[in-house]
Amino acid sequence: MSVPALPSALPAEFHEIAKRVNNWGRWGEADEIGTLNLITDEVVREAAATVRDGRRIALALPLLQDGVQSGVIPGRVNPLHTMVQINQELFGPGTVATSDDSVTMGLQAATHWDALAHASHAGRLYNGRPADTITAHERARFDGIDKVGPVVSRGVLLDVARAKGVDRLPGDHAVTPDDLAEAEELAGTRVRAGDIVLVRTGHVQTYLAGDRHAYAYPSPGMSVRSPEWFHARDVAAVANDTLTFEIFPPEIENLWLGVHALDLVEMGMIQGQNWNLEELSTACAEAGRYAFLLTATPEPFAGGTGGPVAPVAVL
Repeated sequence: MSVPALPSALPAEFHEIAKRVNNWGRWGEADEIGTLNLITDEVVREAAATVRDGRRIALALPLLQDGVQSGVIPGRVNPLHTMVQINQELFGPGTVATSDDSVTMGLQAATHWDALAHASHAGRLYNGRPADTITAHERARFDGIDKVGPVVSRGVLLDVARAKGVDRLPGDHAVTPDDLAEAEELAGTRVRAGDIVLVRTGHVQTYLAGDRHAYAYPSPGMSVRSPEWFHARDVAAVANDTLTFEIFPPEIENLWLGVHALDLVEMGMIQGQNWNLEELSTACAEAGRYAFLLTATPEPFAGGTGGPVAPVAVL
């Protein structure tokens, strides 16, 4: 179903990196999950063997009406939580009463995974599918968040901020392959095929301190050169503790969301945003261990271009 590329205004450096990380056809023409194919049964068994203490650490931010979204991204609303019935005795006086509630929210409003369908460039999605297969009626016909399935693997925390001896990275810091290698050395374990990598910048502290606007812009994040590091190690997925995932504004002039395009479109690697890695950072430093069992399956919204997730690390 590959379609000819539309004219691209992206710089030559982007296209050069894209050729080096491209995974189209690697798992067949019908593939819709990309690098998640790297999470095999053996990878999961080895991930389970990392559990020593049984300590469980939640990595999701609370779903709040006053959440991380500040209005910078049009239409991406924080959760609007409404009670639709309160202690209602549905079957008559004296019977069991129930309470129900409903929510309206952007699927990428808080802690979430971006589906492969979340980004396109030159008119194409991951594996060469046409971007116009995303419609208002059908939503994402291909590469949607519902195709992801169970996400359980070995997680590795690359604590870039701690490796640099700071509490949080400055807003203009692009996380480079050298930064990732430095954090990998701190972790004392080599990132391997099928791992899910969590990159800590410490930036989520800005939101936790109550400043949504400073959390949104400017923001540290992944460099456009980071996808090559993940591709070389066959990483299954990557998440971090920022709103935009990549450095914002971009390090290369006018290359907006270049990392999104490289990860999601070219490599077929889902990426996560707004993960709270603070408690995990402390726990890993205390234990001297930065690898753990990670469960992080998104809600399977049919045709969704993203999905909320409540990830848990087990040390």
